[in-house]
Amino acid sequence: MTTNDKALALKALHEAPEILRVVNVWDAVSAKVIADVPGTTALATAGHSIAASRGYADGGMPLDTALDGARIIAQAVELPVSADLDDGYEDPAETIRRAIGFGIVGANVEDRMRPFDEAVARVAAITAAAEKEGVAFQLNARTDVFTPRGKDLSPDERIAEGIRRGQAFLDNGAALVFVPGGHARETVEQLVAALGRGKISVIGVPGALPAAEYEALGVARISYGPLTQRVALRALRDLATDLYGTGVIPEDTPALN
Repeated sequence: MTTNDKALALKALHEAPEILRVVNVWDAVSAKVIADVPGTTALATAGHSIAASRGYADGGMPLDTALDGARIIAQAVELPVSADLDDGYEDPAETIRRAIGFGIVGANVEDRMRPFDEAVARVAAITAAAEKEGVAFQLNARTDVFTPRGKDLSPDERIAEGIRRGQAFLDNGAALVFVPGGHARETVEQLVAALGRGKISVIGVPGALPAAEYEALGVARISYGPLTQRVALRALRDLATDLYGTGVIPEDTPALN
């Protein structure tokens, strides 16, 4: 498939009545393992996990490192890949242009609670750049109003600001509005009512609603951020603890690498 074919495939998955479940990956081997799991239709990178695997704090990874991490994943599989590209860096349009060149067909880009007009302008710049490249790029525009960056707002103010920003992002070409946080059902209902069914993207954190319930509420996509890597690292830590005791490598260990 061409890059635009993959972008259109991801677009169709976002617009389908079924919620798109994307398991976040961080390198070529994790991408290949998940791509081979029945039911996998697209992949998303976890910027936090790529940063951690390369020795950076979340949000502290240089642009070239972030793009290289996404490139390795996109070139390891045939599926559509959406990348976590932090806030788009200094020039978000150029960041997306370069990402498209590596075969990336979607991205999470954070607003980091920049002033409203600036945040909207950055979304518009990204979608214009993708249109110029001739790719139906799927921007999963993230508002951080529900993260600690929005801590000075009341719960009602957070919802109102999330709706204001989300609608503006959609009006300027974003495919979805990403609202990370552990949301109560009522919050999701309000966001979907204001922004539309099939327009919201969430993260599956511990204690969150199951994917099927989000689907029933009209959420388009659920991803899992750095949590997938944390589960993998816990398994590695637990194995090492066992091996330092009396353990051996389990005989049924599959050769996934």
